[in-house]
Amino acid sequence: MNKTTQIALTKVPELTLGFWIIKILATTLGETGGDAVSMSMHLGYLISTIIFAAIFLLAVAAQIKAKQFQPILYWTTIIATTTVGTTLADFADRSLGIGYAGGSALLFSLLIASLAIWYKTLGSVSVASVSTPKVEVFYWVTIMFSQTLGTALGDWTADTARLGYGGGAIIFSALLAVVLAGYLWSNISKTLLFWAAFIITRPLGAVVGDFLDKPIADGGLALSRYGASATLLLVMIVCILIFPQRAADTTH
Repeated sequence: MNKTTQIALTKVPELTLGFWIIKILATTLGETGGDAVSMSMHLGYLISTIIFAAIFLLAVAAQIKAKQFQPILYWTTIIATTTVGTTLADFADRSLGIGYAGGSALLFSLLIASLAIWYKTLGSVSVASVSTPKVEVFYWVTIMFSQTLGTALGDWTADTARLGYGGGAIIFSALLAVVLAGYLWSNISKTLLFWAAFIITRPLGAVVGDFLDKPIADGGLALSRYGASATLLLVMIVCILIFPQRAADTTH
């Protein structure tokens, strides 16, 4: 096994049930954490986006520099993508006045463009191909766009479509079930199914996060954003410790 293969084996997490549970927790934390900074701290969406964007860039740089898969670093970077995704989507949807539908359309276009450029440049968008710094840049930029899109989709479903947080959670859970069925009982590209699941888990986390911290009058539980974020982070850390954190075998 050469050095390049070894690095590939130790930079990308194995896609297990534990991975998806932690991913949903991370996206929910991103919603409550992003709202805590932009709303509870009254910093606004733009300043909050700048803060989280800086954290995101630092985390990605550390992730790329790392010589092997480090679970805490990887999931810290995921949280960074989802928090910046929350405030960036809110800034585009609300501060710029694009609206949820317009924001979702714009972000979907950026996500597709990122995947298309990645594929055209390197010939694959599979997670199994993430083995060099260049691929990692594409990987993290695409993830950031998917997280931002997920926030806009979650808000659009709950607010514009008037389905509420519970209705949104049911819809996105059902979509995840469809993706799972496709994985188990169809020949649909596993890469396509991965990105579909990755995108869908974000609006699911967004509506669950909103359900936790939004006012009761709006259909939420009105929990403290700080308390909800701290609890989600604690549960996430426990899950990281409980579930096996192995690097994916990118040689297959």
